[in-house]
Amino acid sequence: MTEGGPAPQRLHLGITPWQLVGATAQSIGEQASFAEQLGYHSFWLPENHFAPHALPDPLMMLTAAAGVTQRIRLGTTSFLITLRNPLQAAEQVAVLDQLSEGRVLLGMGRGYAPQMLQAFQVPIKEKRRIFAWTLELMQRAWAGEAISLDGDPAHAVAVHPLPVQRPHPPLWVAAFGPKALAQAGTLGLPYLSSPMESLGTLVGNYDVHAAAAQAAGHQRSSTVPLMRTIFVGEDPAQVANLRQRMQAEYENTRLLPGETLDDWALIGDPEFVREGVARYRERLGMTHLIATRLRLPGVDAPAHRRSATLLAETLVDR
Repeated sequence: MTEGGPAPQRLHLGITPWQLVGATAQSIGEQASFAEQLGYHSFWLPENHFAPHALPDPLMMLTAAAGVTQRIRLGTTSFLITLRNPLQAAEQVAVLDQLSEGRVLLGMGRGYAPQMLQAFQVPIKEKRRIFAWTLELMQRAWAGEAISLDGDPAHAVAVHPLPVQRPHPPLWVAAFGPKALAQAGTLGLPYLSSPMESLGTLVGNYDVHAAAAQAAGHQRSSTVPLMRTIFVGEDPAQVANLRQRMQAEYENTRLLPGETLDDWALIGDPEFVREGVARYRERLGMTHLIATRLRLPGVDAPAHRRSATLLAETLVDR
């Protein structure tokens, strides 16, 4: 959303865990509980496969958070529905929504790594079609309809339990590239952006998404979620060192010529981060900000916790 749009909504602040290597139910639950105490709106996990420290089942991991929190929403940044049986996926989401008493936010993805898609026998050229097919069946199952995957009415079954949230939890679509953006818009669902694309790129992405939504007869989404790499520090030397490490160790292949670290990450003191967030809200109409910290070299757990605290103190509307 560019300048001149409607007045921005309240900003909903989310966060991903800062400790995921060797994660246990206790460590996930403790981080979610800490975020809830700070006033965060949501707690998020990604999905990835076949690499060291992979996170192949975010819904299962979020059950650890559901049991020790009461208010914070529990989200997936990329629940890969293309890899799953639609009925089983509908059941899994409904179970977590029941366990959390209606706190699930479902960010969905198709997957892009060829090795992963091949391992799950998903034809790469068919992933968008499979995504749409799976999502449609999940939504019909959540509506209480008996579903048959092979089209034979005699094989139709109804999913139980159903989600607490009706007709289903909020659905967002993680997307890269014009075809994926257009599909999200055509489905009439909010687009969840990558943390590795610049603000300038995101402006164009949201325009593509909005145009596709309009062409399909949908209104432009009033929900505008973004993931951003964020670190808030009070020590100028600590911040300067981190910025230098990020520039030296992380080459962002999605940056355009002339773009820098500040075009895709917010690393600085509270005022620097506050101004950066205001810029995103002004340019895009951002309504949900998910602070991710999975790409910060040399930052220990106490520093992450302090950053999470400072970010909440800076942005949470109490």
